[in-house]
Amino acid sequence: MNPAKRREIFQRLQSVNPHPTTELEYRSPFELLVAVMLSAQATDVSVNAATRHLFPVANTPQAILALGDEKLRVYIQRIGLYKTKAKHVLQTCRLLLERHDGEVPQTREELEALPGVGRKTANVILNTAFGQPTIAVDTHIFRVANRIGLAPGKDVLEVEKKLLKFVPDEFKHDAHHWLILHGRYVCKARKPQCGACIIHDLCEYKDKEP
Repeated sequence: MNPAKRREIFQRLQSVNPHPTTELEYRSPFELLVAVMLSAQATDVSVNAATRHLFPVANTPQAILALGDEKLRVYIQRIGLYKTKAKHVLQTCRLLLERHDGEVPQTREELEALPGVGRKTANVILNTAFGQPTIAVDTHIFRVANRIGLAPGKDVLEVEKKLLKFVPDEFKHDAHHWLILHGRYVCKARKPQCGACIIHDLCEYKDKEP
């Protein structure tokens, strides 16, 4: 795929959604961090359903630590892997207070040092909470990047590096959101909605519908 085609893809995605953002509900970097940690192998809908009850009660590291493991589990028990996630959230809250005065750090290294925070979660926080031009690659973005020929790679890290190289600078901040929404609602895993796709003519997927 050539640079002109990549630029046109993002211009079109921008034209229909000029200011994309995450579908996770949050009001602070800490709330976003917790929501993203809970979202692993879970839907944003299920996470939002839980945090709508959790955050009015506890939305700071101190408050969540005060809840403790058993009470935190009650709020998130409908989310997959909730026991492990509760443990990681509590450990992270403790480290935020010990190392960062209760604030969410703004570097990848410090974020990835937190329990339950990997590269993808760190990228989401850096991008969405702090405005950095990172691109978090989840299953949707990995699929779209490979399927349409935008940034093919054998693993998520390779796709991320190619996207950072190929996506024009002016689109880097929002690229993650455009691609995840495109993968979630149009370029779906089982049956891509080619008839509703605004980049259909630019897509290089060999099995796309005419």
